[in-house]
Amino acid sequence: MSHITYPEFVAAIDTSGLTCPLPLLRTKKALQTVESGQVLKVLTTDPSAVGDFQAFAKQTGHIILLQAPVTEGMVHFIQKR
Repeated sequence: MSHITYPEFVAAIDTSGLTCPLPLLRTKKALQTVESGQVLKVLTTDPSAVGDFQAFAKQTGHIILLQAPVTEGMVHFIQKR
């Protein structure tokens, strides 16, 4: 059984129960509070969040370090550009 090592992060937000576009809007706001190169951890339960975050990263230049399923939904680690 493989073990996932999560990236270090400086801030975390929980958007569980929220649907598109709210997880993305909360993420954009949270990214404004961290420095370039720092990592934000985001917890989501919206199934469309995986694709939404990938498109967001492509448009903004932020880097998705990891998207992984967790018991509560999905966890996303986004490094600010």
